[in-house]
This record gives sequence, structure tokens and C-alpha cells, in this order.
Amino acid sequence: MKYYYTLPPLLISVSIVLVQAQVVAALSSQEVENIGREITVRIVDSQNPIVSGSGVLIKHSGNTYTILTAYHVVKDSSKYEIITPDQKSNPIKSVKRLSGADLAVVEFNSSNNYKIAKIGNSDKATASTTVYVAGFPVQRGAIPNPTLFFNKGQVQANGAAQGDGYNIIYDNDTLGGMSGGPVLNEQGEVVAIHGRADEQTINELSQTKIVTGLGITIYSALRQLSAVGVDVGVRPPDVVAATPKADDFFIRAREKQKNQDYEGAIADVNQAIKLNPNYAEAYKLRSSIRIFPFRDEQGAIADINQAIKINPKDAEAYILKGLAVPYMNVGKTPSRNQWIKDIQEQIADFSQAIKVNPNYVNAYLARGSKYYSLANFPEFKNTPLASEYAKAAIADYTQIIKINPDDPLGYKLRADALNNFGDWKGAVADYNQLLKLNPNAAADDTYGSRGFARFKLGDKKGALEDLNQALKINPKDRSLYGIRGDIRAGLGDKQGAITDYKQAIQHKSSSMILPIEFRSDLDYVNAILKINPNDAEAYKSAGQIRFQQGKYKEAIADFDKVLTINPNDAEAYAGRGASRYKLGDKQGALEDLTKAIKINPNHGEAYINRGGIRAELGDTKGGLEDLNQALKINPQDATAYNNRGAARYLSGDKQGAIEDFSQAIEINPNNANAYKNRGNIRAESGDKNGGIQDLQKAAELFQRQGNNESYKKTLELILKYQ
Repeated sequence: MKYYYTLPPLLISVSIVLVQAQVVAALSSQEVENIGREITVRIVDSQNPIVSGSGVLIKHSGNTYTILTAYHVVKDSSKYEIITPDQKSNPIKSVKRLSGADLAVVEFNSSNNYKIAKIGNSDKATASTTVYVAGFPVQRGAIPNPTLFFNKGQVQANGAAQGDGYNIIYDNDTLGGMSGGPVLNEQGEVVAIHGRADEQTINELSQTKIVTGLGITIYSALRQLSAVGVDVGVRPPDVVAATPKADDFFIRAREKQKNQDYEGAIADVNQAIKLNPNYAEAYKLRSSIRIFPFRDEQGAIADINQAIKINPKDAEAYILKGLAVPYMNVGKTPSRNQWIKDIQEQIADFSQAIKVNPNYVNAYLARGSKYYSLANFPEFKNTPLASEYAKAAIADYTQIIKINPDDPLGYKLRADALNNFGDWKGAVADYNQLLKLNPNAAADDTYGSRGFARFKLGDKKGALEDLNQALKINPKDRSLYGIRGDIRAGLGDKQGAITDYKQAIQHKSSSMILPIEFRSDLDYVNAILKINPNDAEAYKSAGQIRFQQGKYKEAIADFDKVLTINPNDAEAYAGRGASRYKLGDKQGALEDLTKAIKINPNHGEAYINRGGIRAELGDTKGGLEDLNQALKINPQDATAYNNRGAARYLSGDKQGAIEDFSQAIEINPNNANAYKNRGNIRAESGDKNGGIQDLQKAAELFQRQGNNESYKKTLELILKYQ
């Protein structure tokens, strides 16, 4: 049946009319997509085509077309072009920003005929309403000319405007470049303008993120258009003052959470739930805040269960539930069985999310990361279980690729997994595809990872090329130096290999999740000495490492070898002296430190150590002379002040000692020894409250630093003075 709408005679001459009545019957997704293709345009910077956005055709008058888009798409003074649905390029005639919102009106001229968007009733785009977002992703890798991206989802909230005028939230997946595109209802009418994606990382290891879309409703946009004199032939209903509704509190809570006002966010989401007890999205939001920062695990799980009860078909809710499981054990040390049980419980939740939505990428991301963890669990290593979990992880990452074949993330995850599990040929193939899709993936150490796989396959030349490229990007990654050192050694470049191994010892950071990462500094030292058994620097590094490990006899042996090769190495004497002191040989330590100072009169550390030993042996005058000299060399050395404070205390100068300990603390507020020493003297001198405060701070620092022995001794002092 065809419906006719007759306007009253008094309104016939008025150009602005009320929004068209909604057609009850919903169109198919394909029909809505076809409409989206006809009304959506690309907005491209002609001087830099990678910079692009989207827009929607809303008016046609003569040869002038008017587009509504997000302001941030056209905010720069660039030479933008409009690419219409027939792929014609048209220079922009004018850009006008709409006040108080991320919206802009753009005009261009064309004699061609293009379809104009129909305006829908955005007030009816309420929670759980189906919407579609259309837009053109930015150019990347193998997609130089992206086609329209069109995705289905649901509204989460539609309420009062917040930052940049955004007042509608939806769960549709969107990509960069879609900003400014239309949000369509099931009748193919525009109900909002897409602004941006709002991304919240839920779990770093699994790379699981909850992504929502933020937009501005078309009614809000039309009111702004009227304010600047743009008439598109449609008028939104008059704004009626009303009390805030549940959606308003929800949107405000999201904004407060983003700004880290968690107390305020909880208060607003509580109000949203009070107004609408069946608001599943509000329960989910409160759950995420209860997990972080409040650590209310029980409350978080209860909220998620309530959200699932309201909407059992919400795949995201099962993801949130699974990610909340480990927080139940925060502050505890879970047993091996508990750890495995938690992961299995998470996998069950993520599997349920997949059952609800077989194309939900986040679920495969989360579940794949858990299978990956189980495959690398030490007790499962080299067992059939490890192989089974590895296959499951790779299967999940493969599914991500099937769902989004043009998204580099799936290839990155699968490549890293294959690399870790020893399928280097498969890993190289995936890294190749990753770099094809996203040449900038090098920032994620793709070259380094591919170089490792090539090295394992025997392609040393290709591996070296990759490692050189990786180290240009990240010159402080020890694992990259270690791998390149191995490659250079294999190619006969012994000096290059030694140089790389020394760099690996120097740099402690590493971003690659590869077996090579677990090599210790001593492994690199041994690799150097295998090439050159007379490398004094390698022995010196070994001595320093062993000293840090508390292996003082072995450290002395290493320093002895350094001095056999180079009898004038001040560092070796200083290191051996410190090691001898640790073993109780104070006289031998003094001899070595004196030799270090003779070779290098500016060796501040040697003066500090010798000064401390002299003071301990009763030569406080000589000790103070050494420590004064150390402070002349480096007036900002906290250790020198700490040791001089101890020497002053031993000489009876308690006030001078307190001054030095205070100076040490000012330079290094985490100097636990200085707090302990100052606290001890203060308490001894009658200032028990001040002393106990210092000792409590020292105990806190010792505990945080993992120095349990000093922590216990400091607690004993606190009890003594209490």
C-alpha cells in the first residue's frame, strides 16, 4: 500500500519541513549498504592522499553540493578534494565549521547528479537499535584505493552532548578515514555523523581492546546547521527541556572515565542504572571501572553477570567476564593449578563469545592469547599439550585473518606465534604479508622478528638485512644485537659479532617475544670469549655481572684475567677491591682501590669505597679525605654523601652525619640506606618520632626493592625504638 502525506495549506510555502515519518519496514543490510554507497564521499588531501576522511551528501542546489562531515577531517588548510561515488575528483569550494561540535559543512560544485541523503529520526536511535556506519578507510599498504567500509552494530547510548558535541555511542567496528561518514538506521536514513573510534585497552598481553564509535546525532547537527544559515529542507523537532535520562548519565560516565574521574564515573553510571535497571551497557561500564582502578573483583563479576542476564547474546560481555577472572587473584600468589584453572575459565568465556558472534575478532584475540600462554607454560614445554595449545592459538589467529584479511594485526599475531613455535617458514610468509599490508609495521619490530626467522632458516644474508633495518628503528633492543651478533659470527665477521654482543650487554631493553630474548649477559660474554679468549672487556663485564649476582669469588677470578691481559686497568682493580671487601678481605680491598686511584686519580667510585673502608677500620680522617675527594669529582653522588655521613657518625659528628644523609636523600629520594642511617641517628639522639618515620620509609623502600634482609633488620630497629 502506498502512503501519501498531505501538508496543511498554511505550510506549503515554507521551505523547511519536519523530518520525514519513519517507514516501519526495515531494509536488508545490502539495501542499506547500497544507499550508503550513493551518499558517502571521500575527502582527500590532494597533496597527501594518505590523509583522508569521509562525508555525506546532504543538499543539492544548482551546481552546488553540500556535505556534512567531521570538522577534524578538514580542519587543516590543505587542498582537499571530494571524491564522489562515481570516482570523480572535485575541489572544495568552501569549509564552514559548526560551533561547539566536531562538525563542518563543505561545499563543492558539480554538474553531475548525485543522490542526497534522507534524514532520519535520531531520537529513535536508542540503546540496542541497529545502525550501520559507512566510510572510506585511509590508504595503507596493499590497499591504495580503499572501497567503502560498511559495518553493522548497535547503539549503546544516545543522550546529552559531551566533548566535541559527541552524543551517541555505538559498537560498530570502524577504521581510520571513516570519520565524517554517515550512521544509518535500518531504513537507510542518516541518524548521525560518525566522529571517531573510542578505544579502551582491556588487556595488553592479548591486545584485547573494546572499541566503540562516537558520533553526533543528525538532529544535533541540523540545529547547528540552522544556526549558521544552512537549510537542508528538514527541521528537527523543537528541543524540549527534560530531566536527564539514563543515556545522559551513561555518556557522562564514559567521559569521566576517560578523564580518570573514576568516582564521578561510578556515581553517574549508578544513576543510569537507577533510571534504567535493565541497562546492560551501564552494568558493563561499571564492571570495567570496578576492575580498574577499584579492584572490586566481586562487584565487577556481579555486574557482568547481570549484563549477560539482561542480554545473553552480548559477545562483548563474555569477553569482559573472561578478562575479569585473573583479577580475582590480585594480591595473591595463585598456585599452578589455580593459574591453569583461571585460564581455562577465561577460554570458556571467550568461546561463549565466539558462539554468540562467530565473527567477533576480540574473542579470537583474547582466546588465542590464552592458548599461547598455555603453550609456553614451562611445565607443558615439549609435551603433546604444548603442541595442542600452540595449534589452537594459531587457529584463532588464522580466524582473525579470515575475518579481516586486510588487517595487519592477524598476520602479526600469527607470525609471532609461528616464530615462537618454530615454524620459521610460515612466520616469514606472514611477516612478508604484514609488511605488504602495512609498511610501517616495522615500528613493531617486524624486521627484527623476520630476521630471526630467516636466521633460523639459514638465510643469513636476508637476516642481516632485516636486523640492520630493525636496529635503525630501535637501536636499544638487546635481542636485536644478540641475533645480529650470531649472524655476523656465522658469516665470519668476528669483530662485528663482538661489537654486537657488547651492545647486547649494554642495552637492557627488549621488545621481541622470542627465545633469543632469554639469553643472559653472561651468555653474550661467553659468545665474545669464544671468538676472542683474550678480550679483557668481556672478562671485565663478566666480573661486574658476577659481582651483581653476589658471586664474589668468580668475580675476582674474572678481574684477575683482566689484569693479566692489562695490568693498568683501573676498573678491574676497583671491581676486584669491591669483591674482596664483600668477602671480608678489607686490607686486600684497600690495596686494590689504592691502585685503581693511582692509575685513575678521578675514579670517584674507588674513592667512595676506599673512604668507607678506611672509616670502618678506624681511620675516619683518611675516610673523610677520600669521600671529600669523591664529592669534588661528582658533587651529586648520593652514595658519597651516604658514606661520608657514616664516616662523620663514626667520628662523633652526628649533626654533620644527618646533613649528609639528608643530602643523599635529596639527590636520590629512593636511597633506603640513607633513610635507615638518618633514622637510626635521629632515634639515638632523642628524636624517636623523626627516627621511626625515617626507618619506616627505609623499610618501605627495602621491601619495594626486594632487599628482604635489610627490610627485616630495619623492622627490628623500628621495634627497638618503639
